[in-house]
Amino acid sequence: MTLVHRPCVLQSEDLDPAAAAWLRESCDLVVCHFSHPDFPAHLASAEGLVVRTYTRVDGALLAKAPRLRCVARAGVGLDRIDVAACRARGVEVVHTPDANSVAVAEYVFALLHDALRPRTALREAVTPDRWNELRHDHHAPAQFSELTLGVLGLGRVGSRVARIASGYGMEVLYTDLAKIPASRRHGAVPVALEDLFKRCDILSIHIDSRPGNERFIDARRLALLKPSAILVNTSRGLVVDASALAAWLRANPAGRALLDVHDPEPFPADYPLLGMSNAVLLPHLAAATTAAHVNMSWVVKDLYRVLHGQRPEHPAPPTP
Repeated sequence: MTLVHRPCVLQSEDLDPAAAAWLRESCDLVVCHFSHPDFPAHLASAEGLVVRTYTRVDGALLAKAPRLRCVARAGVGLDRIDVAACRARGVEVVHTPDANSVAVAEYVFALLHDALRPRTALREAVTPDRWNELRHDHHAPAQFSELTLGVLGLGRVGSRVARIASGYGMEVLYTDLAKIPASRRHGAVPVALEDLFKRCDILSIHIDSRPGNERFIDARRLALLKPSAILVNTSRGLVVDASALAAWLRANPAGRALLDVHDPEPFPADYPLLGMSNAVLLPHLAAATTAAHVNMSWVVKDLYRVLHGQRPEHPAPPTP
């Protein structure tokens, strides 16, 4: 009787239980958080590694994983994975590029509703005076349809944000390195980068961490924004210069920043934006929906393909 090889797969962060159970049918799955003392020992025998947001896959990790053949990122960004180093060792990298696009786009507008349409739920009867006070205090100065949204990066998430904004009747401008076909613009108008910053009332950031994008939102570009602009970042923390943004917010008290991502995460007590009244800091929640979590977890199918000699559907893009 021929024994079927069951590759050893190490899971370093959470996966949806159904996806993990599916993987166990053909692989020996070991669950061990990357911070656990036993992690290096498991890594030594792992042929596959499943990660999510915070496991760093670099040369140091790869040196401890001589049998590794595939790193599967249950998510979109590859900031913490040295793809070039992996492929130099013959290790494939796969991910789930469209798994959380809907969740993140919805989240952008959840943040904007909180910022632009303040509201208080009543939990008890109030006097007529208090009723009128609340109505006065929660008066929104502008409707979405009166505002111009600037989308920096019209990729999978950015194009969905543009699509939602068009439903509100907003003017939508965008800038992207790639030439975007009209069918994917959802009415968004391409403009030069400087014009995007100057003209938008809301700037929604959707760029990746490729070389050249670190601190892309710097003091020079922030100075182009309107004093009352709202900056929303649900992409990568490192694309924003936090110190420069803090200085801009101090100089422009009517401006606001809604930040779901940070550099580093979690941020320390001396984070420049901490404690600022016009900065809303959130703990990386944009993709925190059941559907997105499930979609990202099914990266295990591509992991299976690689470990069984098949071509993956979503390999990481080539490094520059």
